This record gives sequence, structure tokens and C-alpha cells, in this order.
Amino acid sequence: MLEQMFHLKENRTDVKTEVMAGITTFMTMAYILAVNPNILSASGMDAEAVLIATALASFVGTALMALLANYPFALAPGMGLNAYFSYTVVLTMGYSWQLALLAVFVEGIVFIVLSLTNVREGIFNAIPLTLKSAVSVGIGLFVAFVGLQNAKLIVNSDSTLVTYQHFKGETFQSVGMGAILALLGVAITGILLVKRVKGGILYGIIITWALGIVCELTGLYVPNAELGMYSVIPTSFVSFDFSALGKTFGQVFQVDLSGKNWLNFFVVMFSFLFVDLFDTLGTLIGVASKADMLDKDGKLPHIKGALMADSLATCAGAVLGTSTTTTFVESASGVTEGGRTGLTSMTTGVLFLLSVIFSPLFLTIPSFATAPALIIVGFYMMGSALKIDFSDPSEGVPAFLTILAMPTAYSISEGIAIGIISWTIINLVTGKAKEKKISPIMYVLTVLFIMKYIFL
Repeated sequence: MLEQMFHLKENRTDVKTEVMAGITTFMTMAYILAVNPNILSASGMDAEAVLIATALASFVGTALMALLANYPFALAPGMGLNAYFSYTVVLTMGYSWQLALLAVFVEGIVFIVLSLTNVREGIFNAIPLTLKSAVSVGIGLFVAFVGLQNAKLIVNSDSTLVTYQHFKGETFQSVGMGAILALLGVAITGILLVKRVKGGILYGIIITWALGIVCELTGLYVPNAELGMYSVIPTSFVSFDFSALGKTFGQVFQVDLSGKNWLNFFVVMFSFLFVDLFDTLGTLIGVASKADMLDKDGKLPHIKGALMADSLATCAGAVLGTSTTTTFVESASGVTEGGRTGLTSMTTGVLFLLSVIFSPLFLTIPSFATAPALIIVGFYMMGSALKIDFSDPSEGVPAFLTILAMPTAYSISEGIAIGIISWTIINLVTGKAKEKKISPIMYVLTVLFIMKYIFL
């Protein structure tokens, strides 16, 4: 049955590889179960309800990806979009979280229409292969940077914006020890991969977590909630109380629309739409490029199913009570482990569903244990740089700017915007437009991105 559904032999994979890849993807994404409730609760939403909604939305979206596209990509409420939801739309602009959910729901409906009319697919196919490779590299650096931050190996600095962790002072036994364990995790994972141990990234997470437990039991690691360093020892394993979901489920349809500023509402909706569109496209391009799923023209077969899964998941997430659900760059960790079909994503989805029950256990996995996986994934995705012709400045400069922008602007979509603008303008001004066969969509995107920087 699995062979008929996911075409394992055709994709040169097997059940064990796919399941292992799915578990790996889940382990690198599990942090969203802790982070998303923390961020959305700032808007006034119930944290427990958001946790359940996050898990269920992730299951729905990832299962749809498996069934509609047969790709090893996982979905969950997106980082960045959740912060925009709470801190900008609700706390700064003054909208209720229910209205913010409505904006997310409407965005999902618009996405469905765009997917059915091939607009999103057309945008994906119009992006040059050089930029697609650059996006893959940029996402790799972005993911690695997120890993370094999650491990607190890279921290904020007043003078240099960011700096390395200082392994001294009063916080050493919490933040400092977590950073050391993350470094050990990178070394352990690297050794396992050099030895070609199947599932090396997953084993790296588990071993690092186990070392954290040992360190906490022996007093070498001391949890400090104020610094974001929590106990790594599970105190409970299961919970069957799901009643909290009622505090957010269906609230998207309980909004009082009288007296609202509709212009501002559509600006909010468009902002969700804009960021989600290009984060999703960027992730699909980057992860698919890493998995060699793009055809000779740089196109992704069956992309309509992948985009539809993303659209439907956004609507479902809004109804359940969470911000925009989107394809996660952490899917690259499962692809790195050999995941090639929807069985990988279905495995991840089922684990998200189970996490509703086992949430106390999964929420105990420390960020310093998953961070090494993200850093190693960044290393793997750097390989796409070999596909970029840096000897041709008309190709190399836009690619470089794309790669540079993602980690420094802390945004996949900003990297894509800068890459598209620079690629179009450089080739147009230097008379290479006809030679490069610049698509009309690229011109439209360039104008829209420029307008975005001027007006938004």
C-alpha cells in the first residue's frame, strides 16, 4: 500500500529511510510547539490552546503535502509570521487576535485561488535557476544562523549587533553549558555523518539531549527560565486534556466587523500574503534543489499540489487558532537524511498529531539539542553554490546578494526580493534582457518588490 501511495521504488528510497527522515524533520521542528504558544500568547491568546492548535495545524498541513504532492516537506505555523501577528498586528496596530486570525484565513483563501489559477506556479517557474540555487544557499546560512542562536552560541551585542557566547560569569552553568553541549552536538553529528551512519542527524539530537540530562543530574547544567534555559528532564509524558482548544477554535468566525478600518485590514492581510508567498516559494526552491527534485529547467513537478497544501493548511490553522501555517525550511534535515516522498512528511505529520498527547515530553527537548541539526543542514545546503556561475557578474552578483540578505536581514522573503530586483535591473541595464529571456513575471515582481520597499 505504501509503495502504491508514495512510489518509493520510483524515487529510489525505502520505508525505513523515509520514516527515519520524517522523524528527523519532526525533531528539528518540534521547537515550534514551545515557541509558537509563547509568541502568540503575547497577543492575549491562551498558550495551551495555541499549543494544541499548532500541533493539529502542522499535522493537517503536512499530511496534505504528503497526499497532494508526495513531497517530503513539512508544514507548521511559520516563525516571523507569528511575531508579526502578535507584536505588530495586535500589540502595535491594536487589532484583536480574532481579527488577526481572520486576516490569516482570508490570506489562505486568496492563496487557494492563486494556486488554482497557476499564478503561484508561474512565479516559481519564472525565477531563474541561478537565483533558485542562491536561495538554497541563503536558506542554508539562515538555518545555520537560527541554529547558532537557538544554541545561544551567537548572542545579541550592543556594539556589534551579534557576538559569540562568553563562556564565563554567573550564567555559565545555564547558557554557557547549553552552548558547550550544542558544540558537542555539532561534533557528534559531524562524526556520525562522516562515518555514514544512517540517521546521523537524529542520533545527534538524541545523544545531545541525553548528555544534557546527565549534565543536569550532575549539576553541571542548571536550568534558568529567565534566560530561556529550561530543565531537560521530562517530569510527565502524556496529557489527554484537550479542552483548552475551545478557547481559539472557530474564533476566526466570531469577529465583529462593524466600524473597522478596511484599508488597514487589507494591508495586514496583504502583508501575511506577501511574506507567506515568498517564504513558501523560497523554502520549496531551496529544499527541492537540495533533494535534486527540480527538472532540467529548474521547475518543480507537482508544485500545484504543494502550494495547495500550503494554502489549505493556512485556512485550517486559522480556524484552529494559530498564525499562518507554511512550509518549513527544517524540512531540509529530513531530505538530508534521504527523505524523498510523502511518506517522510506523513511520518512528520503523525508525530505532530501524537505530540498533542505527548506534548510534555516533546516540549522537554532543549534547543541546544536541535541546534546542531540546523547547523549541519546549513552545511549541506551550501553545496548548491557550486551551481552558480560566479564568473559571470550578471549571474553572480544577484546570487551573492540573495545569499547575503537572508541571514543578515533574518528573512527568506527579503533575500528573494533583493535577488529578483538586482537580477532584473542588472540584466536589463546591461542589455542582457533578450539573452536571458527575462520573464514578464520577473518584471512584475521587480516592480512589486520595489513598491513594497517604498510604501510598506
